[in-house]
Amino acid sequence: MPEPLLEVRDLAGGYGDVQVLWGIDLVVEEREIACVVGSNGAGKTTLLRTISGMLRPTAGMIRFAGRDLAGAAPDAVLGAGIAHVPEGRRLFRGLSVRDNLLLGAYTRSDGRAAVERDLAFVYDVFPILKERRNQDATTLSGGEQQMCAIGRGIMAQPKLLMIDEMSLGLAPRAVEVLGEALAGINRRGLTILLVEQDVITAFDLARHGFVVDMGRITISGNTATLSTSDAMRGAYLGSVAKSEVG
Repeated sequence: MPEPLLEVRDLAGGYGDVQVLWGIDLVVEEREIACVVGSNGAGKTTLLRTISGMLRPTAGMIRFAGRDLAGAAPDAVLGAGIAHVPEGRRLFRGLSVRDNLLLGAYTRSDGRAAVERDLAFVYDVFPILKERRNQDATTLSGGEQQMCAIGRGIMAQPKLLMIDEMSLGLAPRAVEVLGEALAGINRRGLTILLVEQDVITAFDLARHGFVVDMGRITISGNTATLSTSDAMRGAYLGSVAKSEVG
């Protein structure tokens, strides 16, 4: 069997003395869309931050495209081919849509023509960004800002695009448009890892899913099977109920 694109084993980590992740195991195959779902506070964002090098793991393995990335700095992780689209979009106020997109290519060394080609690709995927390329990116609608954030990730020319809470705060139609775009990008060969509270959106897009509760993977498998699993629904809805009570 070929080696998976991303393999995480027994990963632990968190913030200082506060441990959030407890023995996380996760595998993402090349060219697939996978998802990590769970309630607010389950550890999803911490997991992405640890994979992308923003947080240093306290234990475990992160292996990507044959390289050990556990503890690597964010620029090394990006250079290896992992782009992280953070929760909340994090666009730069005062910069145009075009300039925000080009910031995604700042580490590239393959020349202006290649960067312009990828910019044209992003505009093809998200035509509204081309129309508003000279507009301050932070004045876009929420859905358009998410398009810009995803486009900025694509501009890094990654092998794996990790997206944290794509649908958060967006209207259903905006989520639908983003989902269709991601499916198209994936068909062109880009591997995607989604982190979502919205399990329905995540399972509609992803082939393989991982359910996180209190910093642990509690259930994983094919999303078509998971979506009909009583155990999955009980674990996910139970964790949501606990977070609402707490």
